[in-house]
Amino acid sequence: MAAIEVKVPDIGDFKDVPVIELLVKPGDVVKKDDSLVTLESDKATMEVPAPQAGTVKELRVKIGDKVAEGSLILLMEAGEAKAAAPAPAPAPAQKAQPAPAAPAPSKPAPPPQPTVSAPTAIAPSPAAAPLPAVDMAGGSIPAHASPGVRRFARELGVDLSRVKGTGPKERILKEDIQGFVKQSLSGGGTGAPAAARGGGTDLGLPAWPKVDFAKFGPIEAKPLSRIQKISGPALARNWVMIPHVTQFDEADITDLEAFRAKVNEENAKAGIKVTPLAFLIRAVVAALKKYPTLNSSLDGDNLILKNYWNIGFAADTPNGLVVPVIKGADQKGVIEIARETSELAAKAREGKLGPADMQGGTFSISSLGGIGGTAFTPIVNAPEVAILGVSKAGMKPVWNGKEFAPRLMMPLSLSYDHRVVDGALGARFTSYLAQVIADLRRSVL
Repeated sequence: MAAIEVKVPDIGDFKDVPVIELLVKPGDVVKKDDSLVTLESDKATMEVPAPQAGTVKELRVKIGDKVAEGSLILLMEAGEAKAAAPAPAPAPAQKAQPAPAAPAPSKPAPPPQPTVSAPTAIAPSPAAAPLPAVDMAGGSIPAHASPGVRRFARELGVDLSRVKGTGPKERILKEDIQGFVKQSLSGGGTGAPAAARGGGTDLGLPAWPKVDFAKFGPIEAKPLSRIQKISGPALARNWVMIPHVTQFDEADITDLEAFRAKVNEENAKAGIKVTPLAFLIRAVVAALKKYPTLNSSLDGDNLILKNYWNIGFAADTPNGLVVPVIKGADQKGVIEIARETSELAAKAREGKLGPADMQGGTFSISSLGGIGGTAFTPIVNAPEVAILGVSKAGMKPVWNGKEFAPRLMMPLSLSYDHRVVDGALGARFTSYLAQVIADLRRSVL
């Protein structure tokens, strides 16, 4: 029987698309529409299905090959797919019977293997590393997961063969991968990832490197601060579990700074100093009210939209950053917010913040404007879905429609959870926020 050529179907205008997974091997029996190989462009991950049932005869591609529409993937022999019969239990040696005559197989039978209760998969490499060639001779079969879930697993460096699927027919869902990562990061209940303690992790990543630094020169061992010990595992969890996207923008604060200077002059005798942060908090509340999705939290399959606005802000202390929270920020004026942020920052530096001072936040601000920098990527403070980073303002020539004029521009960096906030919403939020900062009269509209 003539071999059937299986080629890459119509995949749009994509050219030179790399093969990232081989889902079958020679000798495999496949059904119509079973996945054969996985391709990944810069826009999407796609699987090439079998055009009909049959047996795989020869692979014509390997991992890393680049293909396009019409490229030959494999040769197969047509035929109905049949479920493999379970191997009979081995008979005692003295009762062994000669095997009945049977047609010669197309390839030598593989050695007996232990029965498995769930599909296993080829371990994917982390997304940042090139995918190596995979030895298909071991008989492993691909995990039951969609292309999107496979890509999500590769981005996190998760070996799908170690994830138990909870979907129909043990299909692996994105939630299964998230749960697997969360369990792995718990480090067996120690509060720190195994990699951070010197071992490997269950994510399929290499072990943390062990180096004798002293042989290269003088060293000093300094214990982590209490804040670093507490925040480190949480930051690692948030960075791995939350798909971060950061939107950058600028706000014209020329008029705001002039107004702030006037307010401080008027309140100098009262000992009140209004910082840019107080105005930022008011502006953020206005933007959150216009775009309430960024004032929410994920809870399983539900999005919890909060009708209160508690804004956390990163406070610098000798032992590290902490995030006290301004409760009911929508009900407070700029001067009251300035007073409260000053008091909470002082408590933070003295190490006197209580748990209630740091709970209940719905959105956070990390302002580094007093230190410097032009932009950065803040890590979302779970269970919040977004955080605003603020860098040092600087004078820039800005076109006003007639000429370039010097304006004081403040860089904004909004990181958000891409499962909740898409790029369009993130851009709209920062654009509106910049407008409110430039003219706080918008905050009362």
